[in-house]
Amino acid sequence: MAQTVGIKEVARAAGVSVGTVSNVINRPQMVAEETRERVQAAIVRLGYVRSESARQLRAGQSRIISLLVLDMANPFFVDVASGAERVARAEKLGVMLCNSAQSVAEEADYLSLFAEQRVRGVLLTPADMSGRNLAEFRRHGIPFVFVDRVLPSAEGCSVSVDDVRGGTLAVRHLLEQGHTSVAYVSGPMSLQQCRDREEGARIALDEAGLAPSALHHVEAERLDVTAGRDAGARLLGLSPRPSAVFCANDLLALGVLQALFAGGVRVPEEMALVGYDDIEFAAAAAVPLTSVRQPAFRMGRQAAELLLEETGEDAGLHRHQRIVLDPELIVRDSTLRTRR
Repeated sequence: MAQTVGIKEVARAAGVSVGTVSNVINRPQMVAEETRERVQAAIVRLGYVRSESARQLRAGQSRIISLLVLDMANPFFVDVASGAERVARAEKLGVMLCNSAQSVAEEADYLSLFAEQRVRGVLLTPADMSGRNLAEFRRHGIPFVFVDRVLPSAEGCSVSVDDVRGGTLAVRHLLEQGHTSVAYVSGPMSLQQCRDREEGARIALDEAGLAPSALHHVEAERLDVTAGRDAGARLLGLSPRPSAVFCANDLLALGVLQALFAGGVRVPEEMALVGYDDIEFAAAAAVPLTSVRQPAFRMGRQAAELLLEETGEDAGLHRHQRIVLDPELIVRDSTLRTRR
């Protein structure tokens, strides 16, 4: 684990006293401009961030871990948080729960806050798929674990679900129900999950000997109910209209369901519908929703266990792991042409 840069290292690099560095940070008007600029340059070069608690002398000593997710309005992430929180509480740790709102800029702000607060570690579902935010955060030596994402390197742990398989399960089921034309309503395709679920859908079509054109892609701006309603309205305008819809998550599916009802389209008689995540609301929808279940609580629990292993007394024995869990198709009325 990288060593945290302290105020002494900054002072040494800038050729000034610790007191001068403290003044630059807290009372910059008291320091000559030339000296202030030299200290600030050293701060940037070394990646120094001030600690808000004198008791937290180095990363990993905090009693707080952070969980940064894409959307706390999505019950899937509530379940992830519950799993992580149970593990943290058993170790007498607290969880700082934050919401990036699928914003790269907000994610960057939160990662900076975590570094400033010297949290013990971070559980992260990244919004920035370019890796720039994570590259900056790595400089602080704070351990992290990806949640609901596969880490694209051997530099950290991750716990995710096999989304390619999940997409295959969803569309294979629709094809088994006799559908030959399927719409895929995705969130932003910059998100790996959305791409993986589409890949799985195309695998199912290929298995059935159907052309790629049998899958109609409708991309939503966000992964929420409002975006699902908009996507559903666009589906109603397609000609010819697909007879089945696979959505990248349940919130999108619930929005699509609302749009279909508003358009007078019966589910599943005229259009079948599959979601993803199997949140609690899926079973309670006006037409109970077939969905691909992700083990969200287990995902949060295992991610937290990996993080605590990496930051605990035996951290030197820790080896990074990439855990991929299996999804499960839960069949309900929204896809069954003969409804129960």
